[in-house]
Amino acid sequence: MLKFTLAKLARALLTILLVMSFAFIVLRLSGDPAQIMLGPDAPQDAVDAFRARWGLDDPLWQQYLAYLKQIMTFDFGISMRDQSPAIDLVLERVPATLALTIPALLLKIAIGIPAGIYAALHRESIADRGVIMFAIFGFTIPSFVLGLVLVLIFAVNLGWLPAGGQDGWEYAILPIATMSIGGIGIFARFTRSAMIEVLGQPYIRTAMAKGLPWREVVWKHALPNAAVPIVTLLGFMVGALIAGAIVVESIFSWPGIGRLIVVSVANRDLAVVQCVLLVIAASMVMANLLVDFAYGVLDPRLRHGHGAH
Repeated sequence: MLKFTLAKLARALLTILLVMSFAFIVLRLSGDPAQIMLGPDAPQDAVDAFRARWGLDDPLWQQYLAYLKQIMTFDFGISMRDQSPAIDLVLERVPATLALTIPALLLKIAIGIPAGIYAALHRESIADRGVIMFAIFGFTIPSFVLGLVLVLIFAVNLGWLPAGGQDGWEYAILPIATMSIGGIGIFARFTRSAMIEVLGQPYIRTAMAKGLPWREVVWKHALPNAAVPIVTLLGFMVGALIAGAIVVESIFSWPGIGRLIVVSVANRDLAVVQCVLLVIAASMVMANLLVDFAYGVLDPRLRHGHGAH
């Protein structure tokens, strides 16, 4: 178990380091923050002073080592635009993003998994075909298209809900729906496939032959075994929610970290972008780390380095 835990932690730290390094290099090769912040007509001495102040005139390797040193001391830099600590700007936006992502994730689980179970237990029925069609619709339509369609229907044509902003609970309905619909379909389809595979196993037939009630066979024997791939999917869903928040928050003018990173990238506010990416990467890595541990609990063979038999 200790070897399993250390291996997962080492992989998590390496992933965060790679994300930080990739973001650092790409941001500095994608444009000059001095020209964007000061404008194209800024005098050269002002541009040189800006670069010197923020260390942009140092060699790239020297900037990278200074950045790593800052991160190791939990110094996430200062915003070039707002002159405030980058971590403060990011943490201010986290509650707004969680207000969308947490309800969206709960809806995916609460609707998608029961729908998949019902479809698996009623194969080839109208309900089963309906779940499959909804799943195909959910994971094929892009979130920005779905968001715009929902705005046109419920905000523009019907006038039931606001199109954007954050002034009350009703403003969160359309963003949450946009983030949930695709995931509900994926959970339903994935759960259906896992349940169908498990229901065809010999131990299920043995349990039925012993005269156990069908409900008990499903909930005590089939569902726990089908939970292993479903839990794995949960880790990917957390990452998809965080990535999807960037698009959804931009569509609905929601003041979360997704919208913050869009604005910061446009302004080449290096410290803020790096801080947002670090928070996102850490969140995704932690979510997948928890899923890996849950996977190890559900399937003890993984803790000892054995694959599925």
